[in-house]
Amino acid sequence: MNLSRLALSAATALSLAGWIPGALAQTYPSKAIRLIVPFPPGGGVDVIGRVVAEALTQNIGQPVVVDNRAGAGGGIGGEAAAKAPPDGYTLLIGTASTHGANSAINPKLSYDPVRDFTPVILLATTPYCLVVTPSLAANTPSELIAMAKAQPGKLNFASYGRGSHNHLATELLRVMAGVDVVHVPYKGSSPALADLIAGQVQFMLDTFSTSLAQVKAGKVRMIGVTGARRASFAPDVPTIAESGLPGYDAVTFFGFFGPAGLPRPVVDTLNRETGRALTRADVRSRLTTLGAEVVGGAPEQLGDTVATEVRKWAQLVKSQNMSFDQ
Repeated sequence: MNLSRLALSAATALSLAGWIPGALAQTYPSKAIRLIVPFPPGGGVDVIGRVVAEALTQNIGQPVVVDNRAGAGGGIGGEAAAKAPPDGYTLLIGTASTHGANSAINPKLSYDPVRDFTPVILLATTPYCLVVTPSLAANTPSELIAMAKAQPGKLNFASYGRGSHNHLATELLRVMAGVDVVHVPYKGSSPALADLIAGQVQFMLDTFSTSLAQVKAGKVRMIGVTGARRASFAPDVPTIAESGLPGYDAVTFFGFFGPAGLPRPVVDTLNRETGRALTRADVRSRLTTLGAEVVGGAPEQLGDTVATEVRKWAQLVKSQNMSFDQ
């Protein structure tokens, strides 16, 4: 009798275990979803997050509400998302900063970019543009590298700040090219571009969305892009890899993450519906104007991207004995 009851209990438990994910998938989402954007309103990450959130809202029938939690290079928003309940109602739009560079430069980071998150979907990637001051006599990445080798310590490059992703991307270029160039950190793209235009610094890696207007106005020149392939927004501009530095690849990415432990049925729902949003012509068009290359794909693709980024920047920082005041 006891054995019969035990067998019945086991069968019931297994039945319930199989029912719970299915029921969750059928009822989720039943209320608004909070999308944490770990950067200020109006920036590229914020705009991309809002474009996708609007389309996702239409797909799932529940509002996806943007919550800007800026500060610490994305660390404040990242921490808030990592500590949220893993119920599918808090998401984070993470980037190569929050899930790559930050862990390399800050050993006291309050979250682990791999262990504390569940990857949902890789939204898009975007390369940096290699832009130079107009007076610089370099028209290709190879010419810039040759100039830097001929004049060690004479060329300055701008970044968004020490330890920022575009700073590390330029350091990677410096190391791979074997050149001696001087880093000049700024507090964001705008002041860096202003000094680039004025000739106070000679080159920088900048996002397409922020440098486009200056390139069109002839105030700076775009001579390369940082991805492994040419960018759709500038098909005639060579990659750094094909023009002087084979193997160089440094792009930023944008992805949706949930807290660690997010149930797979929730992940699958979010991945499917966000993927549908990314196929819409209006969404793709708006992202393309920001220089973003739409990706999509399975959650594991985003997980692999994060693992690669974390490893890449950790190796660079360690090999160059770089330190950053936190």
